[in-house]
Amino acid sequence: MKIQSVFERTEKKYIITLKQRKALLDLINEHIKPDEYGESTVCSLYFDTDDYRLIRNSMEKPAYKEKIRLRSYSTPKAGSKVFLELKKKYDGVVYKRRQTLEYLQAMRYILGREMPNDSQIMREIDWSMNYYKTISPKMFIAYDRTAFYSKTDHELRITFDRNVRFRTDNLDLAKGHYGERILDGGLCIMEIKALCAMPLWLTAALKELRIFPGTFSKYGTAYQITEARKNYYRGGQNCA
Repeated sequence: MKIQSVFERTEKKYIITLKQRKALLDLINEHIKPDEYGESTVCSLYFDTDDYRLIRNSMEKPAYKEKIRLRSYSTPKAGSKVFLELKKKYDGVVYKRRQTLEYLQAMRYILGREMPNDSQIMREIDWSMNYYKTISPKMFIAYDRTAFYSKTDHELRITFDRNVRFRTDNLDLAKGHYGERILDGGLCIMEIKALCAMPLWLTAALKELRIFPGTFSKYGTAYQITEARKNYYRGGQNCA
């Protein structure tokens, strides 16, 4: 299987019920097929500065924003493939650079900045890591994903994420994918990722089921939860 390293596409998010998910899949089943990973548990380490500059900027919804993360599909072992990603969004278009590494290579880079190779993508990621001087892993997020492609357009991808969870300790992909839930069990996040406009069969199905785009940031939601708790405990201490 060829691993894609460079992405440029639009991404739309929808918060839907599991009942809507089933109804949509029934309507579009003839047009889609499961992707190479099929069902997977996506695990990500999000990097940020000590003052959480990246996620705070992202939540202000600027024209340009970026994220840096390390991703695996299931809990990795020493030689497992993981993906170090630099994800930028400008004016509604997502640009992603992804470096494929073995897990131990990635950890040597994260902990000691030992460059695993001298590829163009790795240099771009390293430049951003150095630009945000105090950057380090700040949040672990995992979710169970089911992914599909269009049968006629491999650039059109539809994913459904359930059981979204996070933690702020044990920030290591190898420590397992446990965490605190941040999305109701009866809901999932659907993302439609496309290079061009959505096909008519998909827009018609969304319209029939009255499914409309929304916004939901997994990292942003987890950050808001942790900040609310910090403020709550600070308030309690101030009242003591």
